[in-house]
Amino acid sequence: MALRPKISPLDPGIMVAESQISDAAQAGGPFGRLDNLPRVRMADGPTPLERLSNLEAQIGGPALYAKRDDTQPIAFGGNKVRQLEFYFGDALSQGADTVLITGAVQSNFCRTCAAFAAKLGMDCRIQMEDRVPKNDPLYRQSGNVLVSRLLGADLTIFPRGEDEEGADAELEDLAQRLRDEGRKPYVIHLAPGHAPIGALGYIEAAREIARQIEAQGVDPTGYVVPSGSGATHTGLLFGLRVLGIETPVLGICVRRGADLQRLRLIRRCAEIAEILGISSPVTEDDIQITDAFLAPGYGMLNEPTREAIVTGAKTEALMLDPVYSGKAMAGFLDWARSASADDCLVFVHTGGTPGIFAYGNALNEACGWDDG
Repeated sequence: MALRPKISPLDPGIMVAESQISDAAQAGGPFGRLDNLPRVRMADGPTPLERLSNLEAQIGGPALYAKRDDTQPIAFGGNKVRQLEFYFGDALSQGADTVLITGAVQSNFCRTCAAFAAKLGMDCRIQMEDRVPKNDPLYRQSGNVLVSRLLGADLTIFPRGEDEEGADAELEDLAQRLRDEGRKPYVIHLAPGHAPIGALGYIEAAREIARQIEAQGVDPTGYVVPSGSGATHTGLLFGLRVLGIETPVLGICVRRGADLQRLRLIRRCAEIAEILGISSPVTEDDIQITDAFLAPGYGMLNEPTREAIVTGAKTEALMLDPVYSGKAMAGFLDWARSASADDCLVFVHTGGTPGIFAYGNALNEACGWDDG
């Protein structure tokens, strides 16, 4: 079974692609092919589902928890570990020796990809897209950039920050040059139209969470997750719905506005269903997102995010970055402050710790701290 089909564009109004459901997928149970797909396991057991008692006391309302995927064990962890287990499983099944990936200058995905490649003895080529208008040397040299270099990745710049198709095309050109040299490259694409293999990691996370909430006697009434590429958001939502869990999953937009993100998520769910060979259990009403914490744009710090980063650190020693987890925490706090005492909210902590250092100057300035 080919894992990486080129997915045809879908009508945004269609949630589930009308396709034949294979007997093999049916035999695999409700998750279809999931457990039969190639995977490289780097995660060391389930990540904690941790009660945020100090934050509860400060807010004075619902029960609050964090799913601590920031504690994943490889190179600062984060949500990309779950996603890359499936990408690298696919890469190794094809005999790849080099992995190519594209992302923002301070991409957690690229940094974690470099870590996987280092552990598996593969080469890693990172294409850094100039998405954020920052000339701060710290932003361009520290954080994920520094860690990726330490891990041995080869880094290049792609000058256009909002051209996903162009970024992918540039990677394909590089991949062809590597093939001409006798290498076996594997491309992790960014733009829609390619199978979102990474989302499978968060379907598995949904199963993990389901076991944890049962064991801990937790009854969530809502989950909050950053929503950028859509892999984490749709994977978690898809997995919960397959399990029959109807709890809302609120995505906090970190890359694009809610209207565009909604179309992306709808398409992602249909693509996931195609990979697994099952019908999607997700409806359009399940897609809950907000872009209230996005401005002034991707990778740009705002006041709710600054406040969320400081609050998370001071109350629960949570390290949150300005790009993803900090904005998601801003949305989580906003929901928590309006929720009732009967609610129970879960913050999916996707990590991003190295980004704190890359944004050190901006955070110091926004918080009014000086070097004295």
